[in-house]
Amino acid sequence: MRVGLLTMSDGRDFVHRHIEGFARDSEERIAAALQAAGHDVIRAGALLWTNDLATAEARRVADNRPDLTIFNYPVWAFPHFTMLAAAESPGPLLLLSNIDPQQPGMVGMLAGGGALDQIGRVHGRVWGEISDPSVLAAVLVHLRAGHAVQALRGQTFGRFGGRPMGMYTAVANTDQWMATFGVDVEEIDQWEIVRRTEQVPASRARAGREWLEKRATVHYDGRALTPELLERQVRSYHAVRELIEEWNLDFSGIKGQPELTTHFATMDVTEAFLNDPYDWEGPKATHVTATEADMDGALTMQILKLLSGLPVLFADVRHYHADREIWDLCNSGQHATWYAARSEDPQENLARVNLYPEVFFFPAGGAAVNHVARAGDATFARLTRKNGRYRIQVTRGAFEDYGDEVNQALARQSTFEWPHAFTRLQVPAGEFLSRFGANHIHAVPGDYLAELREVARYLEVDFEQLGTAS
Repeated sequence: MRVGLLTMSDGRDFVHRHIEGFARDSEERIAAALQAAGHDVIRAGALLWTNDLATAEARRVADNRPDLTIFNYPVWAFPHFTMLAAAESPGPLLLLSNIDPQQPGMVGMLAGGGALDQIGRVHGRVWGEISDPSVLAAVLVHLRAGHAVQALRGQTFGRFGGRPMGMYTAVANTDQWMATFGVDVEEIDQWEIVRRTEQVPASRARAGREWLEKRATVHYDGRALTPELLERQVRSYHAVRELIEEWNLDFSGIKGQPELTTHFATMDVTEAFLNDPYDWEGPKATHVTATEADMDGALTMQILKLLSGLPVLFADVRHYHADREIWDLCNSGQHATWYAARSEDPQENLARVNLYPEVFFFPAGGAAVNHVARAGDATFARLTRKNGRYRIQVTRGAFEDYGDEVNQALARQSTFEWPHAFTRLQVPAGEFLSRFGANHIHAVPGDYLAELREVARYLEVDFEQLGTAS
């Protein structure tokens, strides 16, 4: 990631000359720590101790489009330097201060931060020595959040089809998306998937089917799932990949229901493998794709992907097993097969995957991509709207695995053929069902609550952690 670094100083020439070496040493330590963490540091050419330098150096650093710009306060600094530099620093902004009894850098940070508050400029604050692992970790949280926010800007979401089955929560205002997130929306008719499917060479469709047959367990029934239907799903995947490339889409959503699922084939294979870091033709980048063309769901997934670099889970909040206090997060075909074992080796993941004939909801047939998510801690999140205002609702939890016999018994209580993530959330069921603002939820392994909090701050949307006081 790319970090801008500007160090503030005192505007009196005789004071600046006295403290310049101390301030430069502070900047050197910060730059070295960030570079050691693997990041590209864009430093100002001089300390900011005059009006002209504050403006000119901020512009120079901003020209490099950093994911995060750090204003460093090792000494007392005239607050108007902060204001002038901030005016030329359009992205996420972090104020960083040391705590030194001899040099009032903390005073400078508070004065600069207070001035930014007065004009409504959103920023973060961290204090302490960068050599302290907890301080560096806090800075890196802001950097990851800044990267997610900046990377979103200028992206395009591909929306295949319209609103699915009357879901208000799956449709967002494109003006609001551009204003809040900087994301454009490209509307593409689902007919394009159907039309282009026929143009995929038979050899390519057959190769994909044979790869799936070799690595997963395919349960043909001669009706809802046949080799021909599975090849149609493989062709659909390639058709969508072609459209993604043609329209320069960064992430997508496919309506599916009811047109495709009733008259063509389900998009389960397409959605699962777009979200995977591989397909039958080799390793690839993940492409976030939400079922039911869920716009806010896909946007949540894209943020989680930008924070973590991992495939992101999409699911319905399908069922609550009160006796075990766990949730069954389950949705037709949507879970990336990576979640079956969370392995870099597709073979290891696919060995745990079953392709079952689709259920009666989807008379067009095709394969449902079934597996159980591997156990492990995760962060759960969803962008929702309350009275038109965006909020990020988050909680922590863990996927749990009870062994094949119990897993299957639990799965058969809902829709067995679909993928399942048995989940224990760190929020009481009553609170979750009373407050959560959608039927879809999204997750990624690891703890990203701190990053999501800062994403919300930089995007100026509300942050709501479930399981804490509302």
